[in-house]
Amino acid sequence: MKNFSKFITEKASDAGYPVDTDSFSNDIANPKNVERINSFLGAMGQMEYLVPEHALSTIRERLGRLGLSFGEVELAEGGSKVSMPLTQFGGRFGKDETGEDINDDGISHKVEGGLSIEIEHTASGGTHFLKTRIV
Repeated sequence: MKNFSKFITEKASDAGYPVDTDSFSNDIANPKNVERINSFLGAMGQMEYLVPEHALSTIRERLGRLGLSFGEVELAEGGSKVSMPLTQFGGRFGKDETGEDINDDGISHKVEGGLSIEIEHTASGGTHFLKTRIV
């Protein structure tokens, strides 16, 4: 049995809780971060879902933690493949230092052409798979 001082010592460290460090951030321009996000999305794509909209809302919520969002997606019953543009922090709107207007997705100024999320929905035998990745 653990005593209280050992418990406090364990909890004072990282102990598996999310930590905001420079090794991972919401810097979507860093290819390593995109690779890490795609690894997570790949793991979710291997899970079976009875309700594909649940998987989509989970993906939306998890990407939202990084400030990433995408538009509404209509999933066809038999399956479909769709690509949606990503937005970070709701995009940018305003003026830059030189007085030029800014109205973009919040990503394209860091990554040429911006980023999109590809969603491939497959249905088989009453279960659904959602394979997603950022491209």
